[in-house]
Amino acid sequence: MFSIIIILQIGFYYIDFNQENKPSLEEQKWMSLQNTLDTINEDKPQFERKIYPFNPNFITDSKGYKFGMTTAQIDKLLAFRKQGLFVNSPEEFQKVTGVSDSLLNVMAPYFKFPDWVNNKDGNGYKKTNPKWIEYPKKEAIKIIDINSATKEDLIKISGIGEAISDRIVKQKDMLGAFVSMDQMRDIWGLSPEVIEKLNQSFAISAKPNPRKININEASIKELGQFPYLRYPISKNIVTYRSMNGDIKIDDLSKIKGFPVDKIKIIALYLNF
Repeated sequence: MFSIIIILQIGFYYIDFNQENKPSLEEQKWMSLQNTLDTINEDKPQFERKIYPFNPNFITDSKGYKFGMTTAQIDKLLAFRKQGLFVNSPEEFQKVTGVSDSLLNVMAPYFKFPDWVNNKDGNGYKKTNPKWIEYPKKEAIKIIDINSATKEDLIKISGIGEAISDRIVKQKDMLGAFVSMDQMRDIWGLSPEVIEKLNQSFAISAKPNPRKININEASIKELGQFPYLRYPISKNIVTYRSMNGDIKIDDLSKIKGFPVDKIKIIALYLNF
């Protein structure tokens, strides 16, 4: 028994019981690779998000939050922009939003304003606000009295050629003068689009002096020479006059065939 105890003690001393806890060769290789990866990650520089220059007038909520702006500060800027106004310097941005000096110092280097802001001429805020940009003034259209217009004046209107300009001038000569631009509708060949262009360049700017005819004394022939009272209207006028006496302006609508839609214009050419 004593001998057995001695042998067991000697065996316990010389036998390595930790052998089965040692990592295998494959595990040793893996641990070596992991140590290499850890070293590479430690040496790898940290990624930094680059901030590009931007116009602070169009700053987004997310960008404002990243810089450290509060919701109230961003809302102040949005309310300012809804009025059609712009901030044109870091100082104006701070005045509108109320950001601190320290936050402004962080943000201002990234502000980028339009060229016209940077090139203002020193005449004050007028040149720094897009609402006050001075655009070239359009030359005012010169209005010509239709009764003094020449054939050459009329041809300048797109859609009016030699023939139509001749008709306009001839009608004016027969009437002595136009009394209304509505009479352009009576010129054959003038489309509504061209008449609209005429109204943009011509008008009755001076008191017209039309040639008048006495409706109670003129003969059928004389009445028939008037452009608005061709035969048989002129005949109906004389017939009505002979049956009812002198015609008054209120009687015109009672005459058979009389162009009642033009009474107001025709009456300006008549003496009663």
